[in-house]
Amino acid sequence: FQHIEMFETTHFGNLMVIDGVIMLSSRDNFLYHEMLSHPVLFTHPNPKQVVIIGGGDCGTLREVLKHPDIEQVTQIDIDEQVTRMAEKYFPELCASNNDPRATLQFADGIQFMRDAAPESLDVVIVDSTDPIGPGEGLFNRAFYESCLKALRPGGILVQQSESPLIHMPLLKAMRDAMSDAGFADLQSLLFPQMVYPPGWWTCTLARKETKFDGFR
Repeated sequence: FQHIEMFETTHFGNLMVIDGVIMLSSRDNFLYHEMLSHPVLFTHPNPKQVVIIGGGDCGTLREVLKHPDIEQVTQIDIDEQVTRMAEKYFPELCASNNDPRATLQFADGIQFMRDAAPESLDVVIVDSTDPIGPGEGLFNRAFYESCLKALRPGGILVQQSESPLIHMPLLKAMRDAMSDAGFADLQSLLFPQMVYPPGWWTCTLARKETKFDGFR
């Protein structure tokens, strides 16, 4: 489905490249996976039902399952080969795949969210590739409206939102689309990510019906 390459490097360990774009390394993937998982789960007062769109390397799934109150996590990735490569070259990221709370599906995440029951989810995590090819449809108002419908009141969507240094027009367009879809409040968080040019990345949180409290 996608062209996946693996490299063994001196400083970053194993490196996964999808369609010519670096996705993750052994050395610094924790920065991305932790930022995409823990801020949203600590912000939500009682997260029970979580969906991960994308995330085929399973690192985000592993971090989510560290929260003992989580009852169910469903991960939907369109490309099963990403997970199979992660199992081989990043086995530490896949250590929680057999957790009874976890369900892995290989399907279209956009369609999954369209079909999701209204107000059935507490948190939606979009751990996607860049907004080209298979990931393009995860960055528009229609997709955000599907997420909003599926979230319970106070529920939170979080999505990787590229680099503020070189992708600011995209970040602004994402935030505008989230607001237009009806989310009540947005917060973008900045974090270092060495293998992603230019070394800084963001994730953006969008909340249904409720303002965020405590972010600065």
